[in-house]
Amino acid sequence: MLTAAELCAQAKANVEEVDVQALQQRIAEGARVIDVREPAEYAAGHIRQAVNMPRGVLEMQLHQHPAVAGYDDALQRMAAEPIYLICRSGGRSALAAESLQRMGFKQVISVAGGMNAWEAEKYPLVSGE
Repeated sequence: MLTAAELCAQAKANVEEVDVQALQQRIAEGARVIDVREPAEYAAGHIRQAVNMPRGVLEMQLHQHPAVAGYDDALQRMAAEPIYLICRSGGRSALAAESLQRMGFKQVISVAGGMNAWEAEKYPLVSGE
């Protein structure tokens, strides 16, 4: 039996990760960011450009992302560009990235260190949305 930490470590070994400095640069270039934390966590403080889709429902809600909602080929449109996933510390985003890879996404990236690392760098946050 695996512990949660072991499961996350395995996922991290199977997915691409970037640090928050790289994410900050990608956001400046228009990157698509999905925050996989729970709604209360997201409301407490998140990256302005991030869309909240909790890990527990990500696969079912992905086609509703504002960038592709309403298109018949929503998932294909989502797969056309990199997707950056962020959570609190990097574990849930790695697990979510691994799941999206199983769905066929090739450009899904987990943010190492998550919001903890983002906040440590004193990058901007918004709250209450």
